Amino acid sequence: MMEAQLGLAKDSIVAVIGSGAMGSGIAQIAAASGHPVRLFDTREGAAAKAIGEIGKVYARLVDKGRMGAEEAELARERLQTVDTLDGVKEAALVIEAIVENLDAKRTLFTELEAIMDERCILATNTSSISVTAIAAPLKHPGRLVGMHFFNPVPLMALVEVISGLATEQAVADTVYATAQAWGKEPVHATSTPGFIVNRVARPYYAEALRLLQEGAADAATLDAVMRDGGGFRMGPFELMDLIGHDVNFSVTQSVHAAYYGDGRFTPSVVQQELVNAGFLGRKTGRGFYRYGEDASKPVAQAEPAQARPNTVAISMSREIKTSVLSPMEARLAAAGFTVAHHDPHDRPLHGAETQEAPAFHCSGAAIFLTDGRSATERAAANRHANTVVYDLLFDHAKATRIALARADQCSDEAWHAAVGLFQAAGFTVTRLDDVPGMAVMRTVAMLANEAADAVNQGVCSARAVDIAMQKGVNYPRGPLAWADSVGLHHVVTVLANLGATYGEDRYRVSPLLRRKLAANPVEPRFHA
Repeated sequence: MMEAQLGLAKDSIVAVIGSGAMGSGIAQIAAASGHPVRLFDTREGAAAKAIGEIGKVYARLVDKGRMGAEEAELARERLQTVDTLDGVKEAALVIEAIVENLDAKRTLFTELEAIMDERCILATNTSSISVTAIAAPLKHPGRLVGMHFFNPVPLMALVEVISGLATEQAVADTVYATAQAWGKEPVHATSTPGFIVNRVARPYYAEALRLLQEGAADAATLDAVMRDGGGFRMGPFELMDLIGHDVNFSVTQSVHAAYYGDGRFTPSVVQQELVNAGFLGRKTGRGFYRYGEDASKPVAQAEPAQARPNTVAISMSREIKTSVLSPMEARLAAAGFTVAHHDPHDRPLHGAETQEAPAFHCSGAAIFLTDGRSATERAAANRHANTVVYDLLFDHAKATRIALARADQCSDEAWHAAVGLFQAAGFTVTRLDDVPGMAVMRTVAMLANEAADAVNQGVCSARAVDIAMQKGVNYPRGPLAWADSVGLHHVVTVLANLGATYGEDRYRVSPLLRRKLAANPVEPRFHA
């Protein structure tokens, strides 16, 4: 058994097998962190070429003032190529970054085990293959661990440290500490399909594809809503185009198969058609968007300007101490609206037959934060035809766009009043067709649900899943922290309503979410 330590000593040799984008990136940061690096590649001249490119990267960092000239020279001198696997036998850590193929990785590690000192840690940079399966043929499988970097390695902070069934805890702890010493933000995870990021991220693509298929809006409009309202750095469609639909669709298929056809991971026929057509995204010049000099940039839908309403009120039951509408109320107040408060138990507002709280009321329109029902369904339930729903925002103070949907029963007058209200608050208003849960809300609810299931199934901790999704795919907030912000009661309501509407197991509520509600009915949270 290996003894736990704080991480590799600075003079410990790190070997990297494979000099492609991932391997060269790993070699770059290991050498810059003080380790002698041995780089091996079966392709003739590939390792030497990679080291030459790394030297150019160091030079650019010097020019930008982000690395000292002497520091860069020393880091470059630490990089060496080796012609055979025997050349890495003195390494304390070997990181594999070869083709994503189980048999190839097993063969490599079996050869390495016969060469390396028994104290050497063997690490795989696999993004999807079971670490347990890779280690299975080894005589000492406890020495093998997943060390999953994200591309581009020098820029992306996250490292998933993946323990297979046999991985010794001391091995995982050493790799975790080493990644920290290299300036990364590591998280522990167990070897399950998709690990953390590739599993929890599936709803970001899946819900967008379903929204597109159901005609909620076009890709450019949905991307704009997710960026300008949801706070995501890239919308799901432009991100899939960047990743490549062959790659993204393959990962979805892999996770779906690995979980034995779980409906939560069902691939999209929309994306399948893109793959069938060879429209793989940026790399082929066409995906959801067209690319090239002659390609026009699509414009997101925006509602025409409407008059600013004179008054706005909010219905708030006396039993409710805090409201999911409070952040929006603050934005309206900042825009100069005096929001009158009414208790619907005392008297009705604007002639509605019944009232549901909390809601904004403006010129006869009842305006709700989406709860997973369509506006049309909500209007029927409340017996209030002029119902409008709005989508979740990441930052109410800074968001520039908001998505609204109107009930089929809603009058044009009420709709225009609702649009004018949000335009007066500084939003570009985008209309979505009346799909349940809208765009940002249903996506965030599903991300939180998947994150909760990962925690519930022992894949990682709540802290780890939030770090992973922020540092690995640049989400504006960790999904469980986001669920805390929205309110777990509201997230569960959204999921339950989506499940009731679609009748699919896809939207089943994680047992951990229900447990959190039962443990603390007043203010359940994942993070204190």
